[in-house]
Amino acid sequence: MSIDLSQFHQTFFEESLEGLETMETGLLNLSPGEVETEAVNTLFRVAHSIKGGSAMFGFSAITSLTHVMETLLDHVRAGRAGIDRLLVDALLAAVDCLTETVLAMKDGGGHDDRHIAASEAQLQSLLPAHSRIEVFRAPVREPTDEPEGKGVAIGATWRIGFRPFPHLFKTGNDPLRLLRALAGVGKLAVSADISRLPAFGDLDPESCYLGWDLTLDSDVGRETIGEVFEWVDGDCDLVITPSSGGPIPLPESMLPVPEADHHEPVLYDPHPSGHAHGEPSRTGSERRQPVSPGAEASSIRVSIQKIDALINLVGELVITQSMLSQCGQDLSSQGADNSIGGRLRDGLAQLARNTRELQESVLGIRMVPISFSFNRFPRLVRDLGHKLRKNVELRVSGENTELDKTVMEKIGDPLVHLIRNALDHGIETPEERRAAGKPDTGVLHLNAYHSGGRILIEIADDGAGIDSRKILARARARGLIAEGDSPSEDRIHDLIFQPGFSTAAEVTDISGRGVGLDVVRRNIKDLGGVVEVRSRAGQGSTFLIKLPLTLAILDGQLIRVGEHVYVIPLVSIIESLQVRKDRVSSLAGTAELYQLRNEY
Repeated sequence: MSIDLSQFHQTFFEESLEGLETMETGLLNLSPGEVETEAVNTLFRVAHSIKGGSAMFGFSAITSLTHVMETLLDHVRAGRAGIDRLLVDALLAAVDCLTETVLAMKDGGGHDDRHIAASEAQLQSLLPAHSRIEVFRAPVREPTDEPEGKGVAIGATWRIGFRPFPHLFKTGNDPLRLLRALAGVGKLAVSADISRLPAFGDLDPESCYLGWDLTLDSDVGRETIGEVFEWVDGDCDLVITPSSGGPIPLPESMLPVPEADHHEPVLYDPHPSGHAHGEPSRTGSERRQPVSPGAEASSIRVSIQKIDALINLVGELVITQSMLSQCGQDLSSQGADNSIGGRLRDGLAQLARNTRELQESVLGIRMVPISFSFNRFPRLVRDLGHKLRKNVELRVSGENTELDKTVMEKIGDPLVHLIRNALDHGIETPEERRAAGKPDTGVLHLNAYHSGGRILIEIADDGAGIDSRKILARARARGLIAEGDSPSEDRIHDLIFQPGFSTAAEVTDISGRGVGLDVVRRNIKDLGGVVEVRSRAGQGSTFLIKLPLTLAILDGQLIRVGEHVYVIPLVSIIESLQVRKDRVSSLAGTAELYQLRNEY
């Protein structure tokens, strides 16, 4: 049985990117000088999971970097290394490097070996000298005409007992690929154990009954052999011993368990995060916990194309239901049999309710929390605040507010522009804030909530606010406002969205070219939304973005003008009224005016 692991690559890439986002959030929440055990364990587990997956798929560049990260994090949780800004910066840089590498591989490209090596070196420099590690990369054996085994470096003989659990195939793992990986690091002899084979009539083609006894002649260490089996940890019984029967202990950073009896086989445990220091290791079968039937199917990955197709079908169903409802009304108006007509009306009413619920449920599949977008901003605020030498506290609320996945993906860049603008132009330096009687640390608040069938996103700061006089002077210099014109405050604020408009004294890599806020407005308008700004000098500014909840379907009202029929989105309708003929007046016989609340 051979399984093409390339079909699982995209899942690995997606899960790795999600894990790296979790790791970045966790690193940003670490407090210097304090060891938060659970937070560090979470970081360790993410690094270990990515390392195990990359090793299984042969992504040695990712494996090497996550191995060093894992070692450093193990030193932190064991108290051998402290948490400070230097360590957090190095780990964040490694997360950036891994993200860049995973994205490159996901797109079918290569990776930057120099960037990875530099990140590894930075992490290694934070380890004690005696703990620095030389990362193993499995050698590639080129085909030769030499006899089997000739030319292989023989430094030790390892006995490996590998007994997969029956469900192994269902996890997507192929034991033969593991054996090929071992054959790539030495001379491998394989003996199959068929003692668990049932009678022919009882065979299940999706169950694994075989086991293997392996003999490996190689100069690699036991940790290298263990890495081959990391992907099946918990799905097999695994015993690794040297041929002499005496175990070779792993480094403390790799296996924090007590020293075992030198005459007993040692079970390799690639998940040290599961044991406290000094807690005895357990076999794979003991580690496995019973899983409830619903736990394994709590979520599935579905392509957005399938969801869109389902939404389109539901839309057609809604149209069909509306047509049937109209037919039912026509039958009732023509005096159809009361009994039949009543049952028909009841059935159509129930169909309408069920169709509407189905439509709302399907639309809910596309809805995701805006936290997916908000989670990227703590890092942005931290790095940009440090670069601008400003103290900024980011507050986030409403992160569980849901919106359409497409809307969320497209709102990310406008939010980045607004946050950078708030940090650069809004929040003052600590010296300026003290002079204004404010705390040294500025506050940037991100908030999201639902209102009137829309999602509203606020980006508010307590900085200097918008300098209306400066904007007005700049607008007059550019000819946007006439010299004698006195525009309202709202109109002045609206000028900052003009293409090329900027009040910055000099151009930097953050701002000054005037290509930020006009792009923000255009992108938000493309999503069917609007952006508003409110500001008070010396107290701060608030940018308010109003967006539709979804782009997949739109509730509207049919309007007929002459022979043409239009659909007006309900969210765009402020008020509807019945026209009274006595309030309609003609103007010079060419136009009509309507009197509404004493206005024409």
